[in-house]
Amino acid sequence: MRIRTAATVLSGAVVLSGLVLPGAAQAAEHPGAATDLRALASQSVRPQDALGGTTFKNGVVNKGKDIVLGVTGKKAVPVTFTAFDEEGVAITQAFLWQGTDSSSTDTITGGLESDDYPTCTETPVENGYSYSCKTVFTIDPAVAFKDGNGTAGTWKLFLGAYDLYANASYDDDVTRTKIKRAAKLTANASPEPVKKGKTITVTGKLSRANWTTGKYAGYATQPVKLQFRKKGSNTYTTLKTVKTSSTGTLSTTTKAGSDGYYRYVFAGTTTTGSATAPGDFVDVR
Repeated sequence: MRIRTAATVLSGAVVLSGLVLPGAAQAAEHPGAATDLRALASQSVRPQDALGGTTFKNGVVNKGKDIVLGVTGKKAVPVTFTAFDEEGVAITQAFLWQGTDSSSTDTITGGLESDDYPTCTETPVENGYSYSCKTVFTIDPAVAFKDGNGTAGTWKLFLGAYDLYANASYDDDVTRTKIKRAAKLTANASPEPVKKGKTITVTGKLSRANWTTGKYAGYATQPVKLQFRKKGSNTYTTLKTVKTSSTGTLSTTTKAGSDGYYRYVFAGTTTTGSATAPGDFVDVR
C-alpha cells in the first residue's frame, strides 16, 4: 500500500536528492549547473542501476522547437513529460545536459538545471500512478554559456525521480533538443531608383551570437538565398544562392525587372538559428 504522507519517506527522498541530484534551488543559468551535473555523474548511478521503478516518456522541450539564444536576455524554456510508477512518486527533477555519457565527468560538456522541482499532477491508472509534469528552464546565455560557443548543438533531457520509499530512477535521454546561437541578416539593394534592365547590387551581412564575447560576429562561408517579391505580391521567389565571405558579408548582382523587394534568407545550421533580412524596396523606372 502506498503511504502518501509518510514524513520519514519524503524527508529521506529529499536527503538523497541533495546528495545525488543537484539542489533545485539553483537556477538554470547558474554558472555551476554543469559542475552540479558532473557531481551527479560522479555518483556513477546509471538508469539501469537505479533501484526505483519510475519510467519517463513524452518529454517535450520548448514545445518541440529549437532553443535559439542571442547574447543578452533570459529565455524561459518550458519542459513537459509524463512519469509512471506502481507505488507513486515523491520527487522528480529535470536537467538538460550535453555530452556522450552522463556517468562520466569527462564526457559531460554542459549542464542546465530547471528553475525548481517539476510540478506533477497525479492520476491513478491501472497497476499504478501516472504523472503529468511540467517545469521551466530559465536560460541566460551570458551566464550559462560564457565559457564557450561549443555548447551549441544537441542537448538531452535527463529526468530523475524518487518514489515514496526513496528508491531512485533515472533516464538520461528522455528526449533531445537543440540549443542554437541566434543569427542576424541584413540586405541592401542599390541603386534606387534604377532603370529597367540595369544591374542591381544586393549587399548584406550574416552574423551570429558569440556567447563568449557577448557580441554578434560575422558567420563565414554560409549559403544564403537571394529572394525577390514583386510589388503587389505576397510571395518571394529565390533568384540565386550565394555564400558569405570570411567576415560574413554578402554581395551579388541581378537585373532590374520590376518594382519589388529584395531580401536574403539563411536556413540555419545545427548550431545556429535561421534568419531573414527585411525586404529592401527598389523602384524600377
